[in-house]
Amino acid sequence: MQVLSVNRAVARETLIGTRRVMTAIAKQPAAGPVAVRALGLDGDEQADPSVHGGLSKAVYAYPIEHFPFWRTVRAQARAALWDDPLAPGTLGENLTITGLLEDELWIGDRLVLPGCVLAVSEPRYPCFKFNAAMGFKHAAKLMVESAFCGAYLAVLEPGAVSAGDAIELVPGPREVNLRALFRSRAKAPT
Repeated sequence: MQVLSVNRAVARETLIGTRRVMTAIAKQPAAGPVAVRALGLDGDEQADPSVHGGLSKAVYAYPIEHFPFWRTVRAQARAALWDDPLAPGTLGENLTITGLLEDELWIGDRLVLPGCVLAVSEPRYPCFKFNAAMGFKHAAKLMVESAFCGAYLAVLEPGAVSAGDAIELVPGPREVNLRALFRSRAKAPT
């Protein structure tokens, strides 16, 4: 289990369809360690704090194991070529990780990294901005159907995070599974 990339972005105005909206979904990998504070990574913003950010959604982690699925569906939707890579941060994730999938995570599990401690707090629910980031209108619906949602994390112990950091999973109470919670609440967006 490891952090492969630490990603962040500042909010900017973007045209999505006919609407001009603020978004920070297009995150870019950061070089070197990045400070992690109670409300997220230094240098990262959330454009709509009513649905992103805050203490329980300070950091968003997404497993690279799902990237081949997204590459395939983007190619099928003609949003990308079959061999186009999917860069870390494309799905709006702060941490591109490996070795931890949604069905292996439970609300309250702790992710102990060398420089900070994070806790699994809730799944990510996609919005129309995810469709725009992926380049086709049914991306959010496919996230709901696949339950490849990733995990929002709360910051238990601030510090720093870097690409290459090992992740130690410390089980929490194991009462509510992340993927099961996602499936119980998710509705296909329009």
